[in-house]
Amino acid sequence: MLSYRHSFHAGNFADVLKHIILIQILEHLGKKEKPFCCIDTHAGPGYYDLNDAYALKNKEFENGIGKLWHRPDLPDSVYSYVNFIKTFNNAGELIRYPGSPSIIKQFLRSKDRLFLYELHSTEIQLLNAVFSRDRRLKVFHADGLKNAIGLLPPVEHRGLVLIDPSYEIKSDYDLVIETLLQMHKRFATGSYALWYPVVERRRNKHLEKAVKTRGLKNVQLFELGIKTDTHEHGMTASGMIVVNPPWTLASEMQQTLPWLADVLAIDGAGSYRIETLAAE
Repeated sequence: MLSYRHSFHAGNFADVLKHIILIQILEHLGKKEKPFCCIDTHAGPGYYDLNDAYALKNKEFENGIGKLWHRPDLPDSVYSYVNFIKTFNNAGELIRYPGSPSIIKQFLRSKDRLFLYELHSTEIQLLNAVFSRDRRLKVFHADGLKNAIGLLPPVEHRGLVLIDPSYEIKSDYDLVIETLLQMHKRFATGSYALWYPVVERRRNKHLEKAVKTRGLKNVQLFELGIKTDTHEHGMTASGMIVVNPPWTLASEMQQTLPWLADVLAIDGAGSYRIETLAAE
């Protein structure tokens, strides 16, 4: 697990979906004056240089944010996302990509808080260098799945938990569900955004079945595929399972996902899913 580096995948199609949804949730939280709390269980270094050797190895950003950068026909939520990413870049050139900690930080107000967890020994140093001086933020060199539960419920009684492991360890598929259930038991009114990759579809079916049968309510799934599912190595799709989503999120994704599936598809094999896994 500790060989995994977020930089390999920065700005790819999975980040596009994940961060569009993250921005939608954060905008919703910010509509009320009451403060909120966010927890990022797998923060990474916080930002990425797309000219770095890790990012350039497979250039995954070219079939993600790169394809959207200059398009004039973006749907509303994609337009908001791309314009947000542009604030991290100068002169309109795509050279930097913010990770989820940087995105969340931009939405924090004076009384909001953010807790960041990262286990990788190199990435935690980068994370600390960028975020340790902000009093609204606290950085932990720890496993977010194991340790973040103790922060719940937050004193704000409003907030978001972003659960975003690498899934390099296959047991993560079971662990994220158990962690989500424990968190939800402590903080049932919070929003939870669980990212997942599609590498072996049977694992995803198991994950979805667990969500449907373990007592969670108000759960929506949003998935974006760029290739046909295969038994070969590699991610063909990714998705977000959102507990207690903003009431506007599903309608926004109805406009967004078909467009992204068309634009980001490889060899015309784009796909998308929007499903209610559990009703309110």
